[in-house]
Amino acid sequence: MFELAINHGSEFILLKDIARRQDISEKYLSKLIIPLRGTGLVQSARGHHGGYRLAKEPGAITFREIVELLEGDIVPVECVKDSAVCDRVSLCPTRDVWCMLSDVILDTLESITLKDIVERFQSRPSSSGADYCI
Repeated sequence: MFELAINHGSEFILLKDIARRQDISEKYLSKLIIPLRGTGLVQSARGHHGGYRLAKEPGAITFREIVELLEGDIVPVECVKDSAVCDRVSLCPTRDVWCMLSDVILDTLESITLKDIVERFQSRPSSSGADYCI
């Protein structure tokens, strides 16, 4: 989604190009793109100038939308989403903590858009090639 966002407004992008630039398996990307396209976050086109692109503005797509679509519900423990899964919900001393944590996670993911990530990336100093990672 980052690659599609950073290239928003230009031509469609091929999965093989995204895979190469992000060092991700093209086969894995082909599985991810299906639900993204199915929910209308991504458009596809066939043919010579085909590929994929965002269906919405990068500022209109939150990380929460993407993560929930690809990963499902974002809850630290199941009883946060469904209190019926545990008979001890009313007695549990930690459930409130898990609920607060869940709220913070969801609020954070909701507050970050693809546009934000692109802007953060573009504002970073470019690598001079002299950086070392250990």
